Amino acid sequence: MNLRDIVLNYLTDNEKGMQQLITLFLNDVMNEEVAQQAGVPRYARSSSRRAHRNGYRQRSLKTRFGELSLQKPQLREIPFETKVFDRYSRTEKALVNAIIESYLQGVSTRNVETVVSHLGVNQLSASYVSKVGRELDTKVQEFMEKSLDSYYPYLFVDASYFKVRDDTRYVNKALLVIVGVRTDGHREVLGARVADAEHELTWEGMFSDLKEQGLTKVDLIISDGHTGIQSAAGRMFPGSSWQMCHVHFIRAVLRKVPRKYHKEIAEVLKESLTDSGKLLEYATQLDERGFSRAADTIHRFHHGLMNYRSAPPEFWKKIRTTNLLERVNRVLKRRSKKIGAFPSDASLLRLAGSILIDINEEWITGNRYLSLKNEMISLDTEAADFTAI
Repeated sequence: MNLRDIVLNYLTDNEKGMQQLITLFLNDVMNEEVAQQAGVPRYARSSSRRAHRNGYRQRSLKTRFGELSLQKPQLREIPFETKVFDRYSRTEKALVNAIIESYLQGVSTRNVETVVSHLGVNQLSASYVSKVGRELDTKVQEFMEKSLDSYYPYLFVDASYFKVRDDTRYVNKALLVIVGVRTDGHREVLGARVADAEHELTWEGMFSDLKEQGLTKVDLIISDGHTGIQSAAGRMFPGSSWQMCHVHFIRAVLRKVPRKYHKEIAEVLKESLTDSGKLLEYATQLDERGFSRAADTIHRFHHGLMNYRSAPPEFWKKIRTTNLLERVNRVLKRRSKKIGAFPSDASLLRLAGSILIDINEEWITGNRYLSLKNEMISLDTEAADFTAI
């Protein structure tokens, strides 16, 4: 199929066309790799040849656009090595490892017997699980302990919960994740940790780890209304500001009023979040209507709702909520769905860490989260010309 046919397919069937386009690209990547390893382009003659081609072997690759069928080149004299499958195999290994580990420990997981039946009986040994686990743990640990820049203008902080087996019980444990936006506008996963719950000391420990890895200055920390995050951030990063996620704020207020008023109150809150005075006036109105708990919630978080406005206006939409991390959490939930309950803390961090490594690679090599025309982004750089993507 030529490129024109692929483009036409893309226009009529976006997903199918994208699959074909990625397949064409990745096959070309492997053909370039095999030419470099053979020492000579295809059909060419050269004294520098190191190996001869030996056809292709079909390999499947799961991507966000579905499963691709790729043609992996083969060499006669030496094994062909490609980087195409590396990123995906890391996460798939972590997923398979968690499923097998669950199977061995008797943890009830969704479709686990069906999955295990396709893995091969020789892989269902404790030694195999341990070996794969050690390899993945080393990669995840290296990623989590990497050196960081000294200054990240914005930090996004959030936690999601997963079921983990604790002896004979199943408990919900928190996966704490911190993402930073660098001075060049790119996003970066800075750290992750499994904890029994979100405590102030736990968050303080995470912030302390980031400081040991090189982080010294933060301008704005965006999170939900967890008091432990606020207290820990204030102690560990003096001079920084805290921004309450607007989505979490609205949810917090709505929890204090009857459901039949949710739509009306949510609309007014959205409009009022652009004006501090208007928001306080609405808190008074809610109090007068008998919704004193909702009014108290507005007063409690009021000091952290407008700090995003100290940044350039073009950034406001992207730094006033934790939507960035909410999307990450959805990916983590979706990719771990087959497991159901993790057999251990280590298993959860192993899979989550592998997924976060993949996400981080996409961010670093992709478009900037916050685009700029000057060289640096900072709350202190008022003259910079910014453009949000």
